[in-house]
Amino acid sequence: MLVHRTRQGLASGVIIETEAYIGEDDPACHASFGRTPRNEPLYGPPGLAYVYLNYGVHHLVNAVTEADGHPAAVLIRALQPLDGIALMKKRRTTDGRTVDVHDLCRGPGNLTRALGITVTENRLDLTRGAGSEQAGSTLHIEDRGISVGEVARGPRIGIRVALDRLWRCWVDGHRSVSAHRRRA
Repeated sequence: MLVHRTRQGLASGVIIETEAYIGEDDPACHASFGRTPRNEPLYGPPGLAYVYLNYGVHHLVNAVTEADGHPAAVLIRALQPLDGIALMKKRRTTDGRTVDVHDLCRGPGNLTRALGITVTENRLDLTRGAGSEQAGSTLHIEDRGISVGEVARGPRIGIRVALDRLWRCWVDGHRSVSAHRRRA
């Protein structure tokens, strides 16, 4: 579960789609050009949130995964909404259209918008859970023991390099998984 508590309320969902970006040898990883102020969280410690603005439009949230000094993270691409669905719909609705519950957190930009995640949450400790207020919010990953089904693997989406690496994982057949290449 990815859980975000803000002053507006709690929003959470079951993680159903991810992509891994591993090291300076991965040409699709932000660390491929070395350490910079922007990608510093990738270098550890594990459990940090790495949140950045993608193309000046969408915030994306990653969980740093490797030991200090070894840049790697998992991009959280989609959630099955669980808590705070009304709040998520409010955050996602800008033109009066209704957003289907399965579309609320489909895709990494929609997910962060629905949960209210911005660069303010960059570097938060995702392992500390509730009660770890930083920057006026809590953002954490927790295990509620929810079974989601079979996991499929395939190439990452939205990149043009390292397509041979099957580092995208998703719950096979789930309606909230990104529309692009749902099956492998």
